[in-house]
Formats: sequence, C-alpha cells, structure tokens
Amino acid sequence: MALENLTEKLLSLPSKQDERLCTRVWTESKKMWVVAGPAIFTRFSTIGVLGITQAFLGHVGTTELAGFALSNVMDSLAVGILLGMASALETLCGQSYGAKQYHMLGIYLQRSWIILLATAIIILPLFIFISPLMCLLGQDPLISDVAGLISLWFISVVFSNVFSFTFQMYLQSQSKNSVISYFSLISITLHVILSWVSVIKLHWGISGAMASMAIALWIPVIGQFAYVLCGGCPQTWKGFTRSAFSDLWPIVKLSLSSGAMICLELWYESILVLMAGYMENAEVALNALSICFNISVWEIMISLGFLAATGVRVANELGAGNAKAAKFSIVIATATSTFIGFAVILIFLCFRRSIAYLFTINDVVADVVLDLTPLLVLNLFLNSIQPVLLGAAIGAGWQNLVAYVNIACYFIVGVPVGVILGYLTGYGVKGIWMGMNFGILIQTMVLLFITWRIDWDKEVATAKARVNEWFLPESTEICHRNEDI
Repeated sequence: MALENLTEKLLSLPSKQDERLCTRVWTESKKMWVVAGPAIFTRFSTIGVLGITQAFLGHVGTTELAGFALSNVMDSLAVGILLGMASALETLCGQSYGAKQYHMLGIYLQRSWIILLATAIIILPLFIFISPLMCLLGQDPLISDVAGLISLWFISVVFSNVFSFTFQMYLQSQSKNSVISYFSLISITLHVILSWVSVIKLHWGISGAMASMAIALWIPVIGQFAYVLCGGCPQTWKGFTRSAFSDLWPIVKLSLSSGAMICLELWYESILVLMAGYMENAEVALNALSICFNISVWEIMISLGFLAATGVRVANELGAGNAKAAKFSIVIATATSTFIGFAVILIFLCFRRSIAYLFTINDVVADVVLDLTPLLVLNLFLNSIQPVLLGAAIGAGWQNLVAYVNIACYFIVGVPVGVILGYLTGYGVKGIWMGMNFGILIQTMVLLFITWRIDWDKEVATAKARVNEWFLPESTEICHRNEDI
C-alpha cells in the first residue's frame, strides 16, 4: 500500500508542476495583454494614419509618394529622438510604480514634457530646411521640393508626438493605456473620412492629405490630457507642480541614452532609404523600399505592443524586487510575439501582390516589391523577436548598453554590407536590404545573449537604487503643495 501511495505521488508530481506552469503562463499572459492589447491597437492607429496618408499621396502621383518617403526620413529622425527620450519615462514610471512610489509618476511625466518640448524646438530647423538639405545630399531636386512642402506639415506632428509618447509611457506603466485606444479609434476613423473627402473628392492633393493627418494625430493627445487632468489617474497625478523643474539632469541623462538607442534603430532604415535615393532609377527604388518598409512597420506595430508590455512588466517586477518574474515575462512575451509573427508572414505571402497595389498604381514598382518578398519575410520574422528584447532593455534601464550594440551591429556591420551588396555587386535595392537584415540579425543574437546571461538579481538591486536615488518623499511633496501651479 505504501509503495502504491508513493508511486501515485510520483506520477502526480509532473501533472502538478505542469498545472503550476500553465497557471503562471496564463497569469503572466493576462498581465501582458492588459498592456500589449491597447498598445498594439494604439500603434496600429498611429502608423495607420501615416500609412493612409502615404496611400492617398501614392494615388496623387509617384513624385508625391517619393517626396513623402524622403520627408518621412526626417520625421523618423524626430520620432526616434522623441520616442527614445520618452522611453526613459517607461523605465522610471514602471520601476517607481512597482516600488509603490506612485506620486513620482506625475512628476516624471511633467519633467519629460519639459525635456521633450525643448528637444522638439531644437530639431525644428531640420523640417524647415529639408529641401535644400536633401539637394545637398544629392537627392532628386523635384522630389526634394515636394519633400520640403510635406515636411512643413510634419512640424505639427512633431509637437503632438511630445505629448503622445509621454502619455503612452505614463499610462501603460500603470496598465491604464486602454483609454488611448478609444481616442485612437476616433482618430483613424476620422482620418480616413477626411482624406477621402479632401484628396479624392475635393482634389486638394498634398495639403488635403497632410492636414487630415495633423488633425488625426492631435485628437488622441487632447483626449489623454482631458483623461489625466480630470481625475483618470488619482494615485499618480497630483496636479502641476514646480517640483517638475528640479532634478532634471538625471532624467536628461537617461533620456539621452534612451534617445540614442531608439534613434539608432529608426535612423538605420532611414539611411537605407537615402541610399536607395542615389540609385539610377531613384523614384522606383524609393517607392518600392518605402512600400516594403510600410508593410514591415505594420507588422512591427504588433511587436512594439509586446515591447511596451515587456518594458512595463520587467520594470514593475524589478521595482517590486521579483527577478524571476521579470525574466519569465520576457519568455512569455517573446514566444507570443514570435507566434503572431509567423501568422503575419503567412498572410502576407498569400496576398503579397494585392498588398503592393494598396500603395501604388505603378506596375514596375509593384514588381520590385514582389522581388523583395524573401527579404521582407526575413525582416518580418526578425521584427517579431527583436522589439521584445528592446522592451526588456528599457524595463531594466539598459539603454546605454543597447545603444553601443546598435552602433556596432547597424553602422559597423549592416550599412557597410548594404553598400557593398547594393552598389559594388550590382544587387541594387535588394542588396541594401540584405545588409539591413544582416545587421538586425546580428543585433538580435547579441540581445538574446545579453538577456539570457544577465544577473537578474543584480538588476533588482540596480532598480531599487535608481528608485531610491530619485525618490521624492511624500513629506517633501506635501511641503510643496502650496507651490503647486
């Protein structure tokens, strides 16, 4: 009888372990999707606004589409700077929220506004003088003139990004970013209607498409302001305060590291677009590469949702002192994102020709896009893994380390390989993208190694030290309430 009982216990042990594992996976998945779901929808909406604008401009003419691609290079530069610097807020708010220092989140949000607004003002001349700058870089003068006109409309977008990015980081660190999704739905719906009326019906061309885009991107910002200021976050928003103007330098340093990390990501593709502009048939090359990047960006919006979720989960767990939970969240997010990535690849392969014609009416451009399909598939696969690893880096505060990894993998490996294959071996735009994918592959492998080998218990200690270093005690906050603006 004793032997039978022992055998029964031994046989039941694996099932209990499996049950505990399934429970952990289910619990972590629910926590992850609370952030990832709204984040994915919000990013789809934001990039959808840009994609819809590009599609309408593509039906205005190929020159307008190429001009949008060039001006989008400058916008990517600005987005990289602002989004990167805002990601410092994800680290600070996430770890502070995990450590239950709730009142600091509102102060960090206001400090980030100050830093990003100053940054936006500094980079404005790049949008004002993009036309002569592109001509100086050897781009086609006609396309550069159109890019100069379009870039003036992007100035409004730059300032909307200051508040949009910071609100996203602030709200998602508290798992409250579903409210952003509601405003995003209104935004993209209105954009489709306004673009159709202004471009197709009224024939306003560039002005109609870009004005619609500007309106659409400001709608969520206004809605988020109203939500936060009207009591949507009572624990973390205590009103405007002069404390936001103090101790800015530590935030600036982390913001600069974060900005460098994200900028190197976005500038990498922008440099390749510029390289395509030097080719013999620049208009076709730019259009084809721009369409491929647009398809890739739609897929990466899903992974960026998991980037956000991973950053929040890792930051929250490190702030709370749970090293194993932080590591487990990375595993679940990576597995889920990769599975979805395979599904997206299958859908694209089934409808690749139809998808190309969503962005162009030119058969030559569509044929080049189809020729780039194998490279696009590889890019889609890498994009399902790499952003999740970046989310882990942001949650843990490794921005400075990843910036060095990006420099090595992208600009010491990827760009030179792209130049060699694109220009010296005659592969053209295909060779440029081969180099880009090779750089991303090396970077992904390095990030996997770092994430696997890192001492997570040490990361918990680092997170606690960071929170304690920048912690503003409740008593200090109370003393300053009479100074609130």
